Amino acid sequence: MDIIGREGEIEAFKNCLQLSESKLIAVYGRRRVGKTFLIRKYFSQKIIFEVAGLYKGKMPTQVKHFTKTIAKYGYSPAAFSNAKDWIDVFEILKSYLDTLKGKDKKVIFIDELPWFDTPRSQFLTVFENFWNQYCTKREDLLVIICGSAASWMIKKILKNKGGLHNRVYEKIQLKPFNLYETEKFLKSKGIIWDKYMIAQLYSCIGGIPYYLDGIRKGESLVQFINRTFFTANGFLRLEYNELYSSLFDESVNHQQVIELLAKQQKGISREAIVAQTKFNSGGTLTKVLDELETSGFISQIPVKSSSKSKYIYRLEDFYSLFYLHYLGSKSTSNLDNWNKIYASPSWSAWSGLAFERICFYHAAQIKKALNITAIETEIFSWNKNDPDRGAQIDMVINRADRVVNIIEMKFSKDEFLISKDYAKVLRNKLARYGEADPKKVLFLTMVTSFGIIDNEYCKELVQNQIELKQLFAK
Repeated sequence: MDIIGREGEIEAFKNCLQLSESKLIAVYGRRRVGKTFLIRKYFSQKIIFEVAGLYKGKMPTQVKHFTKTIAKYGYSPAAFSNAKDWIDVFEILKSYLDTLKGKDKKVIFIDELPWFDTPRSQFLTVFENFWNQYCTKREDLLVIICGSAASWMIKKILKNKGGLHNRVYEKIQLKPFNLYETEKFLKSKGIIWDKYMIAQLYSCIGGIPYYLDGIRKGESLVQFINRTFFTANGFLRLEYNELYSSLFDESVNHQQVIELLAKQQKGISREAIVAQTKFNSGGTLTKVLDELETSGFISQIPVKSSSKSKYIYRLEDFYSLFYLHYLGSKSTSNLDNWNKIYASPSWSAWSGLAFERICFYHAAQIKKALNITAIETEIFSWNKNDPDRGAQIDMVINRADRVVNIIEMKFSKDEFLISKDYAKVLRNKLARYGEADPKKVLFLTMVTSFGIIDNEYCKELVQNQIELKQLFAK
């Protein structure tokens, strides 16, 4: 399979190959997002050594694994070594590298680097020395370090205050596919779904390549969800418990936050998290929230109101949202019932809320559809708490050209109809926001699946229409 998307990352890799010095690259991102595939595929002809840390492996096991891997690359002395610590291991690695001649770039790929850094092992200290005292004295090495534990990678590598401070040349966070890349990935597998079905798929698993790769040719969305979530051994049914435990120490804390946020579709404040969990507002909660955010599972969303502004935390991982909503507290007696759920009102409600998240994730595509890519903007949610004249707007694009796009997002299987009652709701939103920001011109912008029925309310209120297909822009 060819590489889908990842143009920015490929450009960074290409540049490093052309430089006349050795360079260190750090790649991080959520589990299953395709880090290893990208590196192996792009550098397939350049990798002269690749090793991956062992999950929960103790130091002696990791040391033995590393040296045995060196031996597999043809350096026979490594097979007979009696390495006891990381100093011994990296001396063997240097001896192997000394045998490799020529000016062409040679790629050393160390995958799941955080797993090598076991307590009191001094792995990171020795690796720092390896880079600073050996690699930088050569011109032909490209050392790529990779890890799914994004918080570890950021703290220990990207924000390193010791031997790796300012040593990382490229810092690459690999993110899930967007809708355009998801559709392209499916087509590369011979799977031809329409954009509506792909958007529904995205609301269940997001743009995670490993999950998308589980779809079989000739299989519908309902069949895929039934097989992978609603059968006893479905791989996406079993994924959840492994997902967080493989990334975080004391992952029960992270799951507690994730499971709370899954119940709060619009997101909640830090104070609300404290009130509804065992955490106090101290270091543990700060660490958990930071690790979840840097790993891409949650995000902070700015929320403004007529009185003040604040940030709320919202769960961004589509897979976790779907799993917890439909399977998190369900017994195995509910297996293989997705056909019924898919036809139920609860799925329509879920799809609508998930569509809002899809729109936030594709804010760049919305700006492109509005032809405002070059205009400076600020994106946030807004509300006015008032029992009689309150309003909530899930997405506001505040533009530097004195225009504000009030974004309404509606996911439906047909053209959307603005009814008399809904028109009243829309007028109220525009009026309340207009009171808060009277110097701006307000454009009501509807983002829908298939457009809006052209009735009197559409003519009166709507300034811009964006359809689902426009979110599939590159």
